[in-house]
Amino acid sequence: MQNRLKCALIQPDTRWADPPANRENLARLMEQAPGCDLYVLPETCTTGFLGNHERLSELVDDDDIGWFRDQAGQRAAAIAGSVVAGQGDRIFNRFVLARPDGNTTTYDKRHLFGFGGEGEYYTAGDARVRTELAGWKVDLQICYDLRFPVWCRNDADFDLQLFVANWPSPRVNAWSTLLRARAIENQAYVIGVNRVGRDGKDVDYPGRSGAWDMLGETLFEADDRERVDVVTLDASKLGEVREKFRFLADRDAFELK
Repeated sequence: MQNRLKCALIQPDTRWADPPANRENLARLMEQAPGCDLYVLPETCTTGFLGNHERLSELVDDDDIGWFRDQAGQRAAAIAGSVVAGQGDRIFNRFVLARPDGNTTTYDKRHLFGFGGEGEYYTAGDARVRTELAGWKVDLQICYDLRFPVWCRNDADFDLQLFVANWPSPRVNAWSTLLRARAIENQAYVIGVNRVGRDGKDVDYPGRSGAWDMLGETLFEADDRERVDVVTLDASKLGEVREKFRFLADRDAFELK
């Protein structure tokens, strides 16, 4: 396991329903943090949150996942975020984690945001996805999943939980509170990346991307501007805390259906 994982949190002002402009902007932002192991982008980072957008099927862009792979190869780093993905006649909100060797892990969002129309147009995923990055065990989650602690529970000894989101301003306190709670209850590092700006439905987004350690201590928390922040996670500290406080050993066994 690589002892230190250098992560860049990319908090953009996402352009509404404009994949080429967003890809260009995200690449520009990543250039501000060279030499990282992992770059984390927001939910539906190339389009914004489309929900029940009337042109949804037209905006499914197969170039997005290829772009993730290209960026990973160019930067010799992993790139994580979610995109609107088509598969046959179904549409998914798909988390993509692309590695520089071309291998890609995906997770389809389980909890679709019915309040925003997502449940009417998208297909929900049916499986949690945990993967490995530089020896770190990583759990992949998208936005609304954050509100469901059983789905997010650490029953597989993951080390890092990634949440990518389009989380709106009126509920920003829930965003920060729940991210910290996930870190504490799962004894894991948590990174949450959100966007800023306003989308096509006049919904405002507050940013407030951040990182928390396994004790719930804030490593940093961003403001509401477009920005790039870098945080380095320490595997030795994670191991020391888990050895001293063996809370995960007392967790309940359960099975999701």
